[in-house]
Amino acid sequence: MIRYELAEDIGAEIRDILHKLHMSHIDESRVVCVRSKGSKSKRVIGRCHGISRIMQLALNEKPHYAIELVSERFDKLRKEEQTKILIHELMHISHSFGGGFRAHKPHVTQKKVERMYKKFVNAK
Repeated sequence: MIRYELAEDIGAEIRDILHKLHMSHIDESRVVCVRSKGSKSKRVIGRCHGISRIMQLALNEKPHYAIELVSERFDKLRKEEQTKILIHELMHISHSFGGGFRAHKPHVTQKKVERMYKKFVNAK
């Protein structure tokens, strides 16, 4: 059974990344970070989830995103790698912030994540 818990410490890191990388298209008040425990996936460290348009309409809600971090894998990583994972997941959020996602290629690549990470480090 997978268990989920809010990850407010990660939420603070997300806000720091958003500000330093000037990702103003992302409404930080509508991004929630969650740790999951007990995932059976073999390779996943993090996932970005959105509320579909039909659910937004049915619930009369604006778009929201949840960044899920698989605790067993994410928590063991060095801080640098954790930050890269968070940048990677944030890069999946569409520029319209409408509930959709950006694909890996050509938008979310290792090279682009590395470039964004360097920009983040230099902004400190």
